[in-house]
Amino acid sequence: MKGKGIEVNCSVKPAAYNRTMWKLAALIFCLSAGLPAEVHPMTLSQAVALALKQNPEIELARLDEESARHAVRLARDPFLPHVTAGSGLAYTNGFPMSIEGSAPAIVQARASQYLFNRPQSYTIAQAKEMARGAGFDVGNKRDEIAYRTASLYLDAERSARIGELARKEAESLQKVLETVQAQVAEGRALPLAEKQAAFTVARARQIAEQLEIEQAAAETSLAVAVGFSAADRIHPVAEERAAPALPASEEAAIEAALESSNDIRKLQSQIAAKGLEIRGEKAARLPRADLVAQYGLFSKFNNYDQYFAKFQRNNGEIGVSFQVPLFTPGVSSQLAQSATEVSHLRLELANARNRISADLQQSFRDVKKAQTSAEVARLDLEVTREQLSVNLALMQEGRATLRQVEESRIAESDKWIAFYDAQYALEKARWAVLRLTGQLVASIESQP
Repeated sequence: MKGKGIEVNCSVKPAAYNRTMWKLAALIFCLSAGLPAEVHPMTLSQAVALALKQNPEIELARLDEESARHAVRLARDPFLPHVTAGSGLAYTNGFPMSIEGSAPAIVQARASQYLFNRPQSYTIAQAKEMARGAGFDVGNKRDEIAYRTASLYLDAERSARIGELARKEAESLQKVLETVQAQVAEGRALPLAEKQAAFTVARARQIAEQLEIEQAAAETSLAVAVGFSAADRIHPVAEERAAPALPASEEAAIEAALESSNDIRKLQSQIAAKGLEIRGEKAARLPRADLVAQYGLFSKFNNYDQYFAKFQRNNGEIGVSFQVPLFTPGVSSQLAQSATEVSHLRLELANARNRISADLQQSFRDVKKAQTSAEVARLDLEVTREQLSVNLALMQEGRATLRQVEESRIAESDKWIAFYDAQYALEKARWAVLRLTGQLVASIESQP
């Protein structure tokens, strides 16, 4: 279903000095400005699935995860052989002196590689753990976007459904106004009653217009959350959704939430990474061994045969370089700082566990409260509908007026609005519980 586009009249009259690129840019602007916005009808599961696929925030989290994986490769790089080749070709007058630490040569080649370096090994392990933690960020962002999309979908669906009821209520109030106007004309009602009825109609129309604005805003926000442009809209499709199933008990939900929480996993990963960093700092006192190799192609015009007993054109060396740290005063300070950071992370982990437990307890209270409200709204709606049926029967018998019937319809419309509000509040409360337990995405995907 496509919405109406905006026609744009673009007339480009470039001067003689304009370049071809300016013409192309103007043409692209005209074409893009004339593109119509689209309204995409979707179900809840379709909207969430599309948001998980193309929401830019999830893509940014994935890029961060990819960057963390590249950091692992960079940390492992010193343990791979590094070979460089070049030339130290130079004219020599007298004794052949060194150039950048090497003798003049036609061709030079060097190779180096870490053989034993415990601090760097722990750096690699720490980078791997941080890459694993970045994966938890992606999962956390997926849950956040799924819940945000579901909430916006419910808001848009509520605005559309209640807006339709509000328009019907305005039509019923218009009929009441016409009845009152006829009574005023016949002298059976005061002019004040007509003014009150006209005010009621105007207020009902105002509410209907506000709901249309809220619907447009919710559908636009939903389109942005899914990954479309702000010019597009997503219109909820009428569907019968099953109530999302909750865990068997509050205790089971808390246990599942603590086990599956990406926030807790991320903090645990950070603690593990910091522990590897501490081990790497302690290993700074250990010796290190590096592989070193060098090759040089010498020439006689550098006077090697005049100053050395024997001239050899091809020269090379290979060996192991050992380094033993003797005095490392900064290691103790680094260890103390890292230990403080670990303590800080452990406190954050404890707070996160308590926060998740408290949030789940409150979410279950919200579900119970919403269930009670929904049941009360349902019973109130049934009473009002029964009263409308009674008034219709009385009107057929001539014992009730059209005004009384229309007022009963208005009351029924108000009860329907309250009933829908209660239903949406209950569904949103259930989604909030599933988000905390880590079952939100799977539950939405299981919807038809």
